[in-house]
Amino acid sequence: MKFHSDGMLEDAEHHYRLVLDQQYRVHDVLPLIAGIAKERGRFDVALAYWDELLRLMPDHIAAYLEKGAIMITNGDVGGAIGCFEAALSVSPHHSLALNNLAVAFVQAGRDADALRTYQKLLGVRPDHIHARHQVRRLSSRIVPFWHIPMLNDVKRNDAFEAAIARAIAKQGTSAPILDIGAGSGLLSMMAARAGAENIVTCEAVPVIADAANAIIAQNAFSDRISVVNKKSTEMVIGKDMATRASILISEILSSDLLAEDVLDTFEDAHDRLITEDAIIIPRAATAIGCLVESDVLAKYAFVQEVSGFDVSTFSALAANRLPIHGTMTEWKRLSPDVELQRIDLTHKNYAEELFYVEFPVTTEGTAIGIVQWIHIDLAEGIEFTNHPDSYCDGGWLQILHPFPEPVRVKAGSKFRIIAGHDRSSLILYPAPFKDASD
Repeated sequence: MKFHSDGMLEDAEHHYRLVLDQQYRVHDVLPLIAGIAKERGRFDVALAYWDELLRLMPDHIAAYLEKGAIMITNGDVGGAIGCFEAALSVSPHHSLALNNLAVAFVQAGRDADALRTYQKLLGVRPDHIHARHQVRRLSSRIVPFWHIPMLNDVKRNDAFEAAIARAIAKQGTSAPILDIGAGSGLLSMMAARAGAENIVTCEAVPVIADAANAIIAQNAFSDRISVVNKKSTEMVIGKDMATRASILISEILSSDLLAEDVLDTFEDAHDRLITEDAIIIPRAATAIGCLVESDVLAKYAFVQEVSGFDVSTFSALAANRLPIHGTMTEWKRLSPDVELQRIDLTHKNYAEELFYVEFPVTTEGTAIGIVQWIHIDLAEGIEFTNHPDSYCDGGWLQILHPFPEPVRVKAGSKFRIIAGHDRSSLILYPAPFKDASD
């Protein structure tokens, strides 16, 4: 111990080893010699000492914590997680073990597990500021920002509720309903408020599913709404749902129409989860857009000379779509509104497609791309759109699809693009080709 206190670690480790050989105070000496081995960078040796201690004392929490810390240093995050979980099996409310496990989950890319672990830590230590900060940080990383403005979108909510109420009036309150993408549970609660008695909603993100369950219970609809923490494509009739649904509600459309696996989800639902005559809400969605000129947006999509250097080559790496707020961004329309792509969600299959679309040019200018929005057909006479001229307070932004480079256009001419989709994203590209299939 004198060698240890004087910093003579090699001599201290040697003499501690001699003490262990005599089997004297082994439980006390092993943590000391393991600490020295770690300090000397002999991590494998340190782990061997901690393993030796755990063979003698399987419930030694400090050994699990120290062993986990070494594994983190060595890059063995999976092994560290196992150590911290073992410590918690001994003491489920151990605050340091909870904190270390949450940190390891973050390093392993398991944000949902990290979030739940930090929440458990806050249950033990409500004053733990680091844990409180991490809960908010991880929540914002897991849960897209647009959920809150989407919930506050009165125009959208009213349109969906009108369509849902009409479907229930037609199919009856006992009709089985499937709501894909629970979110907060709002659309399912709208169905319950309209009298529906048999609602299953699925949500793939665990923290969102937990929130939906809590909100549904808070509003006293748990007896009519079941939340399944799965993707709809993983659901099983007879297990997650009693029967196929005769009403399908889904609000998984993205600002650019297709980004959230919309087509795969609806194809699977038609094939396995809903009846042949099921009412689909929404029943169709259309992408609409116009040619635009904008110096502001051009600076997000293109670059030329910077500080006297030609860096224009970097424009080839720019994003092919940029979310924008149409009422808050300066841009000039160069054409009327043109339909770009319509998806009929009542169809059972969707193939990739390409076709020409022409924009009548109404104003001369430099077109930097297409500003695109969506129009949703929920039911006969019930529609919703985030048209940039009139929509400003919701979760859907508009999208700028920049061209590879700005194009000068003349009033009275027609500007042709190749449009279509590859099932997961819109394709909008200036058309220099003779044939769209090229």
